Amino acid sequence: MINVYKEAGYTSHDVVARLRGICKQKRIGHTGTLDPDAVGVLPVCLGNGTRLCDMLQERDKEYIADFRLGITTDTQDISGTVLAEKNADMNAEEVERAAAFFVGEYLQLPPMYSALKVGGKKLCDLAREGKEVERRPRPVTVYSLEFLKKEHPCYTIKVACSKGTYIRTLCHDIGQRLGCGGVMTALVRTRAGGFGIEEALTLDKLEEMEKAGSLLEAVIPVEKMFGALPAVFVKESGFKALKNGNQLKDAEVSEVPAGTEVRMYNHQGLFYGVFRRDAERGLFLPVKMFFPGQE
Repeated sequence: MINVYKEAGYTSHDVVARLRGICKQKRIGHTGTLDPDAVGVLPVCLGNGTRLCDMLQERDKEYIADFRLGITTDTQDISGTVLAEKNADMNAEEVERAAAFFVGEYLQLPPMYSALKVGGKKLCDLAREGKEVERRPRPVTVYSLEFLKKEHPCYTIKVACSKGTYIRTLCHDIGQRLGCGGVMTALVRTRAGGFGIEEALTLDKLEEMEKAGSLLEAVIPVEKMFGALPAVFVKESGFKALKNGNQLKDAEVSEVPAGTEVRMYNHQGLFYGVFRRDAERGLFLPVKMFFPGQE
């Protein structure tokens, strides 16, 4: 895996395409789309690590966003067509109270300008054709919302949230609750899937490292994503079952630790995947396999 800093102007697809050339790797996948104008953390999986993509997309994320009250656009951000302008006749305390309403779980209506699909077609493609289709609100969770800057009608917030939360929609919803509208003007993803912005590397930096022969320094082993789980080593007698992705008996591992999930290694110390222990049956069941050396 590589912790990429996505710069403005790149789509997530652009990042993957350029990384294929830098890493000389065909199998690459990202772990959560960022809008072209947004910047920040975009974890990218390589080779067998692409099996992690779905797991990382499920993890929580953190953003810093700027928004402005008094404007409504079709895209819910400043790049869109202005649909309405109103006076934002309120103070910062009222804005904070309105934003606090969305902390916790709430039903968020996905924006038309998004990569979600309806009837096999992306909403953003339909929106560009001038079509608007019915969408169902989805439950999302805002774990915390902190105001970093308040210069009415412009604000900066730090948001920790669940997967599937659209921050520009959150800014829009705050504006709607206040009755004046609101648009997101900038977005930085500061954390995703356990990766932080402090360690993220730009594509130019990764290209420099590749030319200098030091690209491996940027690559994070998959097993590090499961560092909190205890390590279990399979005995040689159980290696065939492990290699085939089958369940393992308690007697086929070096020791049986406390806890439900473990990192499973072969008898030579190679990481093979995550297993869940079924204590009643005395078995370890595969949750996610990575099969080192196989593509």
